[in-house]
Amino acid sequence: MIVTQNITSNATDDGFDQAPVTNSAMNSTSQSQQSLRYSVAEAMQRYFEDLDGQDTADLYELVMNEVEPPLLAAVMNYTRQNQSKTAEMLGLNRGTLRKKLKQYNLL
Repeated sequence: MIVTQNITSNATDDGFDQAPVTNSAMNSTSQSQQSLRYSVAEAMQRYFEDLDGQDTADLYELVMNEVEPPLLAAVMNYTRQNQSKTAEMLGLNRGTLRKKLKQYNLL
């Protein structure tokens, strides 16, 4: 179920949006997961509306190229650039993390 009541976006100085704020009675873990799901669903809906019936290709790659860099940067920031901790938090092999960091010029 997607929570849609009273949702607002909170932009921060670093350009990352904080999780949308809701007035539901969910715990914070559930709320974070729900707001991320809502944000993705909302962004995809806008994307398809903007397509206006045109075809698209490689949508998965497009989405991952938009989502992965800020995810990696946020977790690296949270772990104070500790790649081992970041890899563990993300459930990735450290080598895979390094490859992704290089791919997005985050190293």
